[in-house]
Amino acid sequence: MLQRTYLVITATLATLLSAPDTRADELLRVNVFPGPQHVALYVAKEKGLFAKRGLNVEITFTPNAKAQRDGLADGSIDIAQAAVDNAVAMVEAGKKDVIIVAGGGNGMLNLFVRPEIKSYDDIRGKAVVVDSPDTAYAFVLYKMLALKGLKKADYGVFQGGDCMRRFNGIRNDPNNVAVLLNFPCNVLADREGYPNWGSAAEALGAYQADGIWVMREWAHTHGDTLVKYIEAIIEGLRWASNPENKAETAAIVGKTLKVAPDVAEKSVEGAVGPRGGLDKDAHVNMEGFKKLLSLRSEMTGGPELKPEKYLDLSYYDRALAGVK
Repeated sequence: MLQRTYLVITATLATLLSAPDTRADELLRVNVFPGPQHVALYVAKEKGLFAKRGLNVEITFTPNAKAQRDGLADGSIDIAQAAVDNAVAMVEAGKKDVIIVAGGGNGMLNLFVRPEIKSYDDIRGKAVVVDSPDTAYAFVLYKMLALKGLKKADYGVFQGGDCMRRFNGIRNDPNNVAVLLNFPCNVLADREGYPNWGSAAEALGAYQADGIWVMREWAHTHGDTLVKYIEAIIEGLRWASNPENKAETAAIVGKTLKVAPDVAEKSVEGAVGPRGGLDKDAHVNMEGFKKLLSLRSEMTGGPELKPEKYLDLSYYDRALAGVK
């Protein structure tokens, strides 16, 4: 009897050990604009930093900010990584319960104009190209022009989309004469001879451009998952920021964004090089976030906005503690 029981147990164990592992990693649908500002995401995916935490991250690229906001609101995406002013807009204009859970960088934005534009006065009566006309980098562009004496009534606004769509906006229509571009599009614009009139960081100072944002209810029901995700982002950013990994990081960015090796190298340098635009460990630059809120109030004529309404950094704090 004992021998028979032993044989049954042994056979059962052998069956369990030889059976394939059918456990599935948790699927996370992450939506971003194509660009090296998300280098940590690409690295974490490529180097298995999500997989080792039981996460299966599906990355999709958005054509514009509205599509991204709509996707987060209707639940077709779980996590958005892009200009955090869009999260603020979802709260203020869309009345959606969105929270910003981690930071990113200053956007690495530069103002480019068509070659025939020689002065700010030449922009009058023409149009500038933006992604969404009432959020994020559009506000940055309007402010940069205002500092040079141009009011919004002095120019029109053409809605483009992601950086290549914005770049094509000034490429294809001589009436569209100015645009803010980030990597990799600013590398292409430089190469094609479009004048670079300087960075938004130089013009405005601290500004929280990118970050990670989710629906509050989703975060509440997926808290541990969100912490694991941010852990992998922090770890990926640290890996990408290591000079020893520069070549491999550029190869990952080049493959993900489908750009030439030299464009990928310059993009990585702009993101995580010595003067790169990404903040250490994806933390929120509070001074920069307050600047963003102040700029939104200025551009919309709305009331003063308080940071705590939009931030929940408890998940970030747990993640940072988990990777130290």
